[in-house]
Amino acid sequence: MAVLMRVLAVNAGSSSLKLALLDGDDLVAERTEQRWDGSAAPIGRFLDEHGADAVGHRVVHGGRITRATVVDDDLVDYLGSLTDLAPLHQPRALAGLRAVREAVPELPSVVCVDTAFHSGLPPAAATYAVPREWNERWSLRRYGFHGLSHGHAVARGCELTGRRAAESRVLSCHLGAGASMAAVRAGGCVDTTMGFTPEEGLVMNSRSGSVDPGLLGWLITSRGQNPGEVFEALATRGGLAGLSGTSGDLRDVLAARGAGDADAALAYGVYLHALIRHAGAMVAVLGGLDVLVFTGGVGEHTPQVRAAVANALAFLDVRVDRTANEDADGDADLTGAGSAVGVAVVRAREDLEIARQTRAALAQR
Repeated sequence: MAVLMRVLAVNAGSSSLKLALLDGDDLVAERTEQRWDGSAAPIGRFLDEHGADAVGHRVVHGGRITRATVVDDDLVDYLGSLTDLAPLHQPRALAGLRAVREAVPELPSVVCVDTAFHSGLPPAAATYAVPREWNERWSLRRYGFHGLSHGHAVARGCELTGRRAAESRVLSCHLGAGASMAAVRAGGCVDTTMGFTPEEGLVMNSRSGSVDPGLLGWLITSRGQNPGEVFEALATRGGLAGLSGTSGDLRDVLAARGAGDADAALAYGVYLHALIRHAGAMVAVLGGLDVLVFTGGVGEHTPQVRAAVANALAFLDVRVDRTANEDADGDADLTGAGSAVGVAVVRAREDLEIARQTRAALAQR
Protein backbone atom coordinates (compact mmCIF):
# COMPACT_ATOMS: atom_id res chain seq x y z
CA MET A 1 0.00 0.00 0.00
CA ALA A 2 1.08 3.63 -0.36
CA VAL A 3 3.06 5.15 2.49
CA LEU A 4 0.73 7.13 4.72
CA MET A 5 1.91 10.63 5.56
CA ARG A 6 -0.11 11.94 8.49
CA VAL A 7 0.60 9.77 11.52
CA LEU A 8 -0.75 10.34 15.02
CA ALA A 9 1.92 9.24 17.51
CA VAL A 10 0.37 8.14 20.81
CA ASN A 11 2.75 8.03 23.77
CA ALA A 12 0.97 6.94 26.94
CA GLY A 13 3.06 7.39 30.07
CA SER A 14 2.39 6.22 33.59
CA SER A 15 0.13 9.24 34.19
CA SER A 16 0.19 11.37 31.05
CA LEU A 17 -0.82 11.08 27.40
CA LYS A 18 1.20 12.74 24.64
CA LEU A 19 -0.32 13.11 21.19
CA ALA A 20 1.63 14.33 18.18
CA LEU A 21 0.46 14.52 14.57
CA LEU A 22 3.27 14.35 12.03
CA ASP A 23 3.22 14.96 8.29
CA GLY A 24 6.57 13.56 7.27
CA ASP A 25 8.91 14.97 9.92
CA ASP A 26 6.80 18.10 10.32
CA LEU A 27 4.89 18.44 13.58
CA VAL A 28 1.36 19.50 12.62
CA ALA A 29 -0.22 19.49 16.09
CA GLU A 30 0.46 18.18 19.57
CA ARG A 31 -1.30 17.90 22.89
CA THR A 32 -0.44 16.54 26.34
CA GLU A 33 -2.94 15.33 28.91
CA GLN A 34 -1.06 15.45 32.22
CA ARG A 35 -3.58 13.46 34.23
CA TRP A 36 -5.04 11.12 31.69
CA ASP A 37 -7.66 8.71 33.00
CA GLY A 38 -7.25 6.17 30.18
CA SER A 39 -10.42 7.17 28.34
CA ALA A 40 -10.77 7.55 24.57
CA ALA A 41 -12.16 11.10 24.86
CA PRO A 42 -8.98 13.19 24.42
CA ILE A 43 -7.81 11.03 21.50
CA GLY A 44 -11.20 11.27 19.84
CA ARG A 45 -11.25 15.06 20.24
CA PHE A 46 -7.75 15.38 18.82
CA LEU A 47 -8.62 13.26 15.79
CA ASP A 48 -11.89 15.13 15.24
CA GLU A 49 -9.93 18.38 15.15
CA HIS A 50 -6.87 17.34 13.15
CA GLY A 51 -7.52 13.95 11.50
CA ALA A 52 -4.87 11.33 10.69
CA ASP A 53 -4.14 8.56 8.20
CA ALA A 54 -2.76 6.10 10.75
CA VAL A 55 -1.90 5.82 14.44
CA GLY A 56 1.39 4.65 15.94
CA HIS A 57 1.52 3.61 19.59
CA ARG A 58 4.55 3.51 21.85
CA VAL A 59 4.57 0.34 23.96
CA VAL A 60 7.33 -0.13 26.53
CA HIS A 61 7.62 -3.93 26.59
CA GLY A 62 7.22 -5.89 23.37
CA GLY A 63 8.44 -9.29 24.53
CA ARG A 64 9.02 -11.35 21.39
CA ILE A 65 7.88 -8.48 19.11
CA THR A 66 11.03 -7.21 17.41
CA ARG A 67 9.68 -4.65 14.94
CA ALA A 68 6.76 -2.28 14.47
CA THR A 69 3.64 -4.40 13.97
CA VAL A 70 0.13 -3.71 12.71
CA VAL A 71 -2.36 -4.23 15.53
CA ASP A 72 -4.86 -7.06 15.77
CA ASP A 73 -6.69 -8.65 18.71
CA ASP A 74 -4.04 -11.34 19.22
CA LEU A 75 -1.31 -8.72 19.49
CA VAL A 76 -3.28 -6.72 22.06
CA ASP A 77 -3.79 -9.87 24.14
CA TYR A 78 -0.10 -10.78 23.93
CA LEU A 79 1.06 -7.31 24.99
CA GLY A 80 -1.39 -7.47 27.88
CA SER A 81 0.27 -10.68 29.07
CA LEU A 82 3.51 -8.71 29.59
CA THR A 83 1.98 -6.23 32.02
CA ASP A 84 3.74 -7.60 35.10
CA LEU A 85 7.11 -6.89 33.42
CA ALA A 86 6.36 -3.16 33.05
CA PRO A 87 3.50 -2.50 35.45
CA LEU A 88 3.77 1.30 35.44
CA HIS A 89 3.62 1.75 31.67
CA GLN A 90 2.16 -1.30 29.93
CA PRO A 91 -1.43 -0.86 31.17
CA ARG A 92 -1.43 2.79 30.11
CA ALA A 93 -0.08 2.02 26.63
CA LEU A 94 -2.73 -0.65 26.19
CA ALA A 95 -5.40 1.79 27.39
CA GLY A 96 -4.29 4.20 24.66
CA LEU A 97 -4.32 1.45 22.07
CA ARG A 98 -7.80 0.30 23.02
CA ALA A 99 -9.03 3.89 23.18
CA VAL A 100 -7.96 4.55 19.59
CA ARG A 101 -9.49 1.32 18.32
CA GLU A 102 -12.71 2.27 20.09
CA ALA A 103 -12.78 5.86 18.86
CA VAL A 104 -11.66 5.32 15.25
CA PRO A 105 -11.75 1.59 14.40
CA GLU A 106 -11.33 2.37 10.70
CA LEU A 107 -7.81 3.83 11.18
CA PRO A 108 -4.87 1.39 10.99
CA SER A 109 -2.91 1.18 14.24
CA VAL A 110 0.72 0.11 14.61
CA VAL A 111 2.55 -0.86 17.78
CA CYS A 112 6.13 0.47 18.10
CA VAL A 113 7.91 -1.21 21.01
CA ASP A 114 10.83 0.20 22.99
CA THR A 115 12.42 -3.22 23.33
CA ALA A 116 12.78 -3.76 19.56
CA PHE A 117 15.88 -1.54 19.34
CA HIS A 118 17.72 -3.96 21.62
CA SER A 119 16.43 -7.20 20.10
CA GLY A 120 19.68 -7.77 18.21
CA LEU A 121 21.88 -7.74 21.30
CA PRO A 122 24.69 -10.31 21.05
CA PRO A 123 23.80 -13.48 22.99
CA ALA A 124 26.54 -12.81 25.54
CA ALA A 125 25.01 -9.41 26.32
CA ALA A 126 21.38 -10.57 26.26
CA THR A 127 21.72 -13.72 28.38
CA TYR A 128 21.48 -13.83 32.16
CA ALA A 129 23.76 -16.28 34.00
CA VAL A 130 20.88 -18.08 35.69
CA PRO A 131 19.97 -21.77 35.34
CA ARG A 132 19.61 -22.51 31.64
CA GLU A 133 16.18 -24.07 32.09
CA TRP A 134 14.88 -20.77 33.51
CA ASN A 135 15.98 -18.88 30.41
CA GLU A 136 14.43 -21.48 28.14
CA ARG A 137 11.18 -21.88 30.05
CA TRP A 138 10.37 -18.22 30.67
CA SER A 139 12.22 -16.47 27.81
CA LEU A 140 14.43 -14.64 30.26
CA ARG A 141 16.82 -12.18 28.61
CA ARG A 142 17.96 -8.59 28.64
CA TYR A 143 15.21 -6.78 26.73
CA GLY A 144 16.33 -3.18 27.20
CA PHE A 145 14.06 -0.13 27.02
CA HIS A 146 13.84 3.47 25.75
CA GLY A 147 14.57 2.06 22.31
CA LEU A 148 12.53 4.62 20.39
CA SER A 149 14.38 7.45 22.13
CA HIS A 150 17.80 5.84 21.71
CA GLY A 151 17.17 5.21 18.02
CA HIS A 152 16.37 8.85 17.35
CA ALA A 153 19.15 10.18 19.61
CA VAL A 154 21.85 8.08 17.92
CA ALA A 155 20.86 9.15 14.41
CA ARG A 156 20.43 12.82 15.31
CA GLY A 157 23.54 12.94 17.52
CA CYS A 158 25.70 11.61 14.70
CA GLU A 159 24.14 14.11 12.30
CA LEU A 160 24.82 17.04 14.63
CA THR A 161 28.47 16.07 15.18
CA GLY A 162 29.22 15.22 11.56
CA ARG A 163 29.70 11.48 12.13
CA ARG A 164 28.25 8.60 10.14
CA ALA A 165 26.08 6.40 12.36
CA ALA A 166 26.93 3.33 10.28
CA GLU A 167 30.61 3.80 11.10
CA SER A 168 30.42 5.09 14.68
CA ARG A 169 30.56 3.85 18.26
CA VAL A 170 27.87 5.78 20.13
CA LEU A 171 26.98 6.01 23.81
CA SER A 172 23.36 7.14 24.04
CA CYS A 173 22.25 8.43 27.44
CA HIS A 174 18.47 8.71 27.91
CA LEU A 175 18.25 10.44 31.28
CA GLY A 176 14.82 11.26 32.64
CA ALA A 177 12.57 9.99 35.43
CA GLY A 178 13.48 6.62 33.98
CA ALA A 179 17.00 6.34 32.63
CA SER A 180 19.12 4.02 30.55
CA MET A 181 22.23 3.94 28.41
CA ALA A 182 22.72 2.12 25.13
CA ALA A 183 26.01 1.16 23.51
CA VAL A 184 25.49 1.35 19.75
CA ARG A 185 27.99 0.21 17.16
CA ALA A 186 27.36 0.81 13.44
CA GLY A 187 23.70 1.49 14.15
CA GLY A 188 23.08 -1.69 16.17
CA CYS A 189 22.71 -1.89 19.95
CA VAL A 190 25.38 -4.13 21.51
CA ASP A 191 24.63 -3.47 25.19
CA THR A 192 22.26 -1.52 27.40
CA THR A 193 21.76 -0.87 31.11
CA MET A 194 18.11 -1.85 31.55
CA GLY A 195 17.35 -5.54 31.44
CA PHE A 196 14.44 -7.97 31.73
CA THR A 197 12.44 -5.13 33.25
CA PRO A 198 12.99 -1.35 33.40
CA GLU A 199 14.22 -1.66 37.01
CA GLU A 200 17.83 -2.60 36.23
CA GLY A 201 20.76 -0.29 35.66
CA LEU A 202 21.05 3.42 36.50
CA VAL A 203 19.74 5.18 39.59
CA MET A 204 16.46 6.89 38.60
CA ASN A 205 13.88 9.23 40.13
CA SER A 206 12.12 6.60 42.20
CA ARG A 207 13.76 3.38 40.96
CA SER A 208 16.83 2.00 42.67
CA GLY A 209 18.47 0.61 39.56
CA SER A 210 20.75 -2.41 39.98
CA VAL A 211 20.83 -3.88 43.48
CA ASP A 212 22.73 -6.93 44.75
CA PRO A 213 20.26 -9.85 44.52
CA GLY A 214 21.81 -11.20 47.70
CA LEU A 215 20.67 -8.06 49.52
CA LEU A 216 17.10 -8.67 48.35
CA GLY A 217 17.28 -12.31 49.39
CA TRP A 218 18.57 -11.27 52.82
CA LEU A 219 15.72 -8.78 53.32
CA ILE A 220 13.16 -11.43 52.39
CA THR A 221 14.57 -14.54 54.06
CA SER A 222 16.45 -13.12 57.05
CA ARG A 223 14.39 -10.07 57.88
CA GLY A 224 10.95 -11.34 56.90
CA GLN A 225 10.13 -8.60 54.41
CA ASN A 226 7.27 -9.27 52.03
CA PRO A 227 8.72 -9.87 48.53
CA GLY A 228 6.02 -7.82 46.82
CA GLU A 229 6.57 -4.90 49.16
CA VAL A 230 10.34 -5.06 48.68
CA PHE A 231 10.09 -4.83 44.91
CA GLU A 232 7.37 -2.18 45.06
CA ALA A 233 9.62 -0.07 47.30
CA LEU A 234 12.57 -0.40 44.93
CA ALA A 235 10.41 0.73 42.02
CA THR A 236 8.48 3.57 43.64
CA ARG A 237 10.37 4.61 46.81
CA GLY A 238 13.97 4.04 45.81
CA GLY A 239 16.41 6.01 43.67
CA LEU A 240 16.79 9.75 44.18
CA ALA A 241 13.47 9.96 46.03
CA GLY A 242 14.37 7.27 48.52
CA LEU A 243 17.83 8.65 49.27
CA SER A 244 16.99 12.35 49.37
CA GLY A 245 13.51 12.43 50.87
CA THR A 246 12.41 14.68 48.00
CA SER A 247 10.06 13.95 45.09
CA GLY A 248 12.99 12.36 43.25
CA ASP A 249 12.86 14.96 40.48
CA LEU A 250 16.51 15.93 39.98
CA ARG A 251 15.59 19.61 40.09
CA ASP A 252 14.27 19.15 43.63
CA VAL A 253 17.32 17.13 44.63
CA LEU A 254 19.70 19.80 43.33
CA ALA A 255 17.72 22.55 45.07
CA ALA A 256 17.90 20.69 48.40
CA ARG A 257 21.59 19.98 47.85
CA GLY A 258 22.19 23.67 47.17
CA ALA A 259 20.47 24.49 50.46
CA GLY A 260 22.92 22.26 52.31
CA ASP A 261 20.85 19.09 52.67
CA ALA A 262 23.29 16.21 53.25
CA ASP A 263 20.85 13.51 52.13
CA ALA A 264 20.27 15.29 48.83
CA ALA A 265 24.02 15.70 48.35
CA LEU A 266 24.55 11.98 48.88
CA ALA A 267 21.68 11.13 46.53
CA TYR A 268 23.19 13.24 43.77
CA GLY A 269 26.60 11.66 44.37
CA VAL A 270 25.15 8.16 44.12
CA TYR A 271 23.28 9.16 40.96
CA LEU A 272 26.40 10.51 39.25
CA HIS A 273 28.51 7.54 40.34
CA ALA A 274 26.04 5.15 38.71
CA LEU A 275 26.07 7.20 35.50
CA ILE A 276 29.86 7.21 35.33
CA ARG A 277 30.20 3.56 36.28
CA HIS A 278 27.78 2.38 33.61
CA ALA A 279 29.16 4.79 31.01
CA GLY A 280 32.59 3.25 31.48
CA ALA A 281 31.17 -0.24 31.06
CA MET A 282 29.34 0.71 27.87
CA VAL A 283 32.47 2.30 26.39
CA ALA A 284 34.49 -0.80 27.20
CA VAL A 285 31.97 -2.97 25.36
CA LEU A 286 32.15 -0.61 22.37
CA GLY A 287 35.95 -0.69 22.39
CA GLY A 288 36.12 3.10 22.29
CA LEU A 289 33.84 6.03 21.60
CA ASP A 290 33.07 8.29 18.64
CA VAL A 291 29.87 10.04 19.77
CA LEU A 292 28.37 10.78 23.21
CA VAL A 293 24.74 11.90 23.09
CA PHE A 294 22.32 12.98 25.82
CA THR A 295 18.53 13.02 25.66
CA GLY A 296 15.53 12.83 28.02
CA GLY A 297 14.42 15.47 30.52
CA VAL A 298 17.61 15.45 32.60
CA GLY A 299 19.84 14.85 29.60
CA GLU A 300 18.34 17.83 27.79
CA HIS A 301 18.06 20.34 30.63
CA THR A 302 20.87 19.68 33.15
CA PRO A 303 24.24 20.90 31.84
CA GLN A 304 26.10 19.88 35.00
CA VAL A 305 25.11 16.23 34.54
CA ARG A 306 26.27 16.28 30.92
CA ALA A 307 29.53 17.89 31.97
CA ALA A 308 30.10 15.38 34.77
CA VAL A 309 29.71 12.37 32.46
CA ALA A 310 31.84 13.93 29.73
CA ASN A 311 34.56 14.90 32.23
CA ALA A 312 34.64 11.35 33.58
CA LEU A 313 35.37 10.19 30.03
CA ALA A 314 38.12 12.77 29.50
CA PHE A 315 40.67 9.94 29.33
CA LEU A 316 39.12 9.18 25.91
CA ASP A 317 39.79 12.79 24.91
CA VAL A 318 36.15 13.82 25.33
CA ARG A 319 35.88 17.59 25.53
CA VAL A 320 32.72 19.66 25.89
CA ASP A 321 32.40 23.27 24.86
CA ARG A 322 31.44 24.91 28.13
CA THR A 323 29.44 27.76 26.60
CA ALA A 324 27.57 25.49 24.19
CA ASN A 325 26.77 23.12 27.02
CA GLU A 326 25.45 25.86 29.31
CA ASP A 327 23.42 27.57 26.57
CA ALA A 328 22.02 24.49 24.80
CA ASP A 329 18.29 24.68 24.09
CA GLY A 330 17.03 21.79 22.01
CA ASP A 331 19.30 19.88 19.64
CA ALA A 332 22.90 21.10 19.84
CA ASP A 333 26.48 20.11 19.08
CA LEU A 334 28.42 20.41 22.35
CA THR A 335 31.76 19.18 21.05
CA GLY A 336 34.72 21.10 22.47
CA ALA A 337 37.74 22.22 20.50
CA GLY A 338 40.14 19.36 19.83
CA SER A 339 37.76 16.68 21.14
CA ALA A 340 38.26 13.26 19.59
CA VAL A 341 34.64 12.44 20.43
CA GLY A 342 31.53 14.22 19.18
CA VAL A 343 29.19 15.33 21.99
CA ALA A 344 25.56 16.31 21.44
CA VAL A 345 22.28 16.91 23.19
CA VAL A 346 19.12 15.83 21.40
CA ARG A 347 15.53 16.59 22.27
CA ALA A 348 13.65 13.36 22.99
CA ARG A 349 11.45 12.79 19.94
CA GLU A 350 9.89 9.36 20.22
CA ASP A 351 7.10 10.77 18.07
CA LEU A 352 9.38 11.01 15.03
CA GLU A 353 10.56 7.45 15.47
CA ILE A 354 7.00 6.20 16.02
CA ALA A 355 5.84 7.90 12.82
CA ARG A 356 8.78 6.53 10.82
CA GLN A 357 8.22 2.97 12.05
CA THR A 358 4.46 3.21 11.54
CA ARG A 359 4.86 4.21 7.91
CA ALA A 360 7.39 1.43 7.33
CA ALA A 361 5.13 -1.21 8.87
CA LEU A 362 2.13 -0.15 6.82
CA ALA A 363 4.15 0.09 3.62
CA GLN A 364 5.09 -3.58 4.04
CA ARG A 365 1.56 -4.75 4.77
